[in-house]
Amino acid sequence: MTARQAAVGFVGIGNMGWPMAACLLRAGHAVRLADARPGRIDDFIAQVGGQAPATLRELAAASDVVITMLPTSAEVAAVVQGGADNLLAGLRPGSMLVDMTSGVPSATQALAGKVAEAGAALIDAPVSGGVSRAVTGQLAIMVGGDAEVLERVRPVLAAMGGTILHCGGLGAGQAMKALNNLVSAGGFLIGVEALLIGAKFGLDPGLMTDVLNVSTGMNNSTQKKFRQFVLSRDYASGFGLDLMAKDLSIALGIGREAGVPTPFAAECRELWAAAAALLGPGQDHTAMAKFSEALAGVKLGEEK
Repeated sequence: MTARQAAVGFVGIGNMGWPMAACLLRAGHAVRLADARPGRIDDFIAQVGGQAPATLRELAAASDVVITMLPTSAEVAAVVQGGADNLLAGLRPGSMLVDMTSGVPSATQALAGKVAEAGAALIDAPVSGGVSRAVTGQLAIMVGGDAEVLERVRPVLAAMGGTILHCGGLGAGQAMKALNNLVSAGGFLIGVEALLIGAKFGLDPGLMTDVLNVSTGMNNSTQKKFRQFVLSRDYASGFGLDLMAKDLSIALGIGREAGVPTPFAAECRELWAAAAALLGPGQDHTAMAKFSEALAGVKLGEEK
């Protein structure tokens, strides 16, 4: 399979899925699309291109590679094997299913057997980099599964990612993604707390961010989130607070299954879950700063 020969089915045209599917089209792939939200695919085709099969079965039957980019493993299981219309009904022998969802490794492993019965292969390939890097096709892609299958789909993945890392067996990519988000979430929380302490002391949060970014306290949040989404009070990174809490629960579950004590991870997850419950659905994950502000009784910027 060359970079311009793949017929790709793409299920899930969300904040990340939209630019990822657009990258596939720009790279010359024939892309067939599906999404549960009415009108979403029509909007994409009008603005970007692609085709819209009438059913998931038709999408799978016409595709060499089928990609799922959905909120959770439950949605992946539903489109792969649930209901009267599903991907399994159309998967061809030799085709490949690439789950790019930040899912639960054990759920993906359980689904692999069903996919194998259809003569197809499943790998997991969650991503990191956010909407901005999805737009440019420079995502980091963490892959779990058979190395030979990865090589077969590499031209497709390369249209969406600048870095493709084989992390191990099936589920390893999803485990790595959850652990990456654990580190990211921890860095965000401690950074915001430092800004709040400084603000109480009388330091300017913008100045603090600048100092952190030329000092040892620098992390992804200080570089790419604090000024852009927190201090601006835009809260519009494109990644949901509920999804971050979900990923932290996955990371904690992996630790529990491995018998690893996770005191900091557990506390981190509890704080993010509490924020998600308090702030409600539909919040960007950078709105977590509002929760920390409420605890501290101080704000880091002026409301718009």
